[in-house]
Amino acid sequence: MSEPSSNSVKRSSSSLIDVRVKKLQELVEAGIQPYTSGFTPDLNSLELKSKYAHISESEQTNELVCLAGRVMAIRIMGKASFMRVHDVAGDFQIYLGRDVLGADQYNWCKKLDIGDIVGVSGLPFKTKTGEVTVLVKELVLLTKSVRPLPEKWHGLSDVETRYRQRYLDLIVNKSSRDIVITRSRIISYVRNFLTTRGFIEVETPMMQPIPGGATARPFETFHHALNRQLYLRIAPELYLKRLLVGGFDKVFEINRNFRNEGISTQHNPEFTMLEFYQAYKTYQDLMRLTEEMLSNLAMEILGSFKFAYGDREVDLTPPWPRITVKESLIENGVLKEHELEDRNAVFIKAMDMGIAVNKADTLGKLLMAIFDEVVESSLWGPVFISQYPVEVSPLARRNDEDPTATDRFELYICGREMANAFTELTDPVDQRNRFEEQVRARQAGDEEAHFLDEDFLRALEYGMPPAAGEGLGIDRLVMLLTNAQSIREVILFPHMRPEKGLE
Repeated sequence: MSEPSSNSVKRSSSSLIDVRVKKLQELVEAGIQPYTSGFTPDLNSLELKSKYAHISESEQTNELVCLAGRVMAIRIMGKASFMRVHDVAGDFQIYLGRDVLGADQYNWCKKLDIGDIVGVSGLPFKTKTGEVTVLVKELVLLTKSVRPLPEKWHGLSDVETRYRQRYLDLIVNKSSRDIVITRSRIISYVRNFLTTRGFIEVETPMMQPIPGGATARPFETFHHALNRQLYLRIAPELYLKRLLVGGFDKVFEINRNFRNEGISTQHNPEFTMLEFYQAYKTYQDLMRLTEEMLSNLAMEILGSFKFAYGDREVDLTPPWPRITVKESLIENGVLKEHELEDRNAVFIKAMDMGIAVNKADTLGKLLMAIFDEVVESSLWGPVFISQYPVEVSPLARRNDEDPTATDRFELYICGREMANAFTELTDPVDQRNRFEEQVRARQAGDEEAHFLDEDFLRALEYGMPPAAGEGLGIDRLVMLLTNAQSIREVILFPHMRPEKGLE
C-alpha cells in the first residue's frame, strides 16, 4: 500500500485532520494495514449483553467472542484503557490491558481515534458497576477515520448537516437510526398484511411513455436507443389496473414515485407509496381494510392505538369517522348547506377568503379550493373524507346518487392526507371523456393535468372488473408513527439544494 498524503483527503483546512492523516502515515510505516477486510464478528452488542447478563460482577468467562464497531469514547488510564464501541445494535465496552496485549500492540491501540472502526476478540466479564465488558485479547484496526466526528461526537444537531451528511447523522444520533429501523418494520408489516390476504406484489415501470395515475407535473427524460421521450412515473395506477384487466384480482406495489414539485416538510420530489387494487370491492371496503391495517400497525409498532404526535394525541381506535367533502365544509363553518350548490356563492366566498380561484372554475373545483385551504389542516382525525367532485377525480367512478361526486375517499390524520382511494372507473367511454377534459385543462396551462393514455383506454375496452384501489403514503405513515415533523427525517437521503463547493 502506498503512503497516503494529506492532499488525498478532500477536506477543509483542519489541524485535527492533519493530525489524523499523520497517524495514518505512521501506521502504514509501522506495517499496520489501516483499511483491512475479512473480519467476521460472531455477536453484536445486544447479543453480548443478553448472553452474559447472568454472570456475576467481576466474573470473567473463558468464552472467546468477536465483535466489531466504531470507537465512540476512549478513556486511557496508563497501562489500561476502556473504549466504548458502537455497532448496529447499540454499543459495548472493551477493556485493553498492556499486560494482556503486550507493550507494542497496546501502545498503538492508544493511538486510536474516535471514529475508527475496529474488530476485537476477547473474553466477556462484568465490571464492578455491572456492565458486561470484553477483555480484549486482540484488536484489529479495520478502518482508520481521518475526519473527526462532529460536535465532539456527542450529537449532531444542525439540521442542514444532518440531512446532507446522513451517514454522520446515523453515526451519532440514535433517534435517526431508530427511524430507519421503524420504517423497515412498517414496510414489512404492510407487505405481510396484504400478502396474507391474498394480494400479490408486483413491479411496474418507473419510466413511462405517458405519465398517469395522479395529478402532478412529471420529470422528463429521453431514451436514445428508442429515440423517444419518457417520464419518471408519478404513480403506478394505470399499470396496476392493466393487471386487473389481465385477470389478477389483488395486486399491490410498494413503489418509488417522482413528482416535479416543491420541497417542504411534507413533500419530497422522490417518495414512497403503497398502491393496491382489489377486484369486486368498493371504496367502502377499502375504508374498512385501511382502518384495520393502520390501527393494527400502530399496535404492532407502538403497542397502543393512542400515541403522541407533536404536542397532541392521536387515537387510531376503530371505527373512524366518515363524512363527505360537503359535510366537512358545513361542519367547519365555511359554507352553509344552501350554498353548496350555488356556484356563484361559492366563488364569492373563495374570493373573500383570499383563495386563488379562476372565473372559469367549476363548482367542484371551487369547493375543493376552499376545502384544501381551510378544512384540510383542521382534520386531526383519523377521518375518512368521501365523495370528491368528479372534476378533481378523473379516474374514480361516479356516485350513483350524486353524479357530480365520485365514490372516493381520502384519509386524514394530523391534518395531512395519508391515503387516497376510490371505486375505479371501468366505463371506457366515461374515462375517455374525462381524459379529454384533462387534455383541455393541460392545453389551457395546467401542467399537472392528466395525459390521455390510449393504451389504457384500449385495456378498459377489453373489460376491467369492478374494483377499488388505494394509494397510501409510506413516508407520511412513518412520520406519524415516529413523531417526525418533517418528511426529511424519514427519508434517508432527501433532496437538497446544491451544497456550495460540492456542485
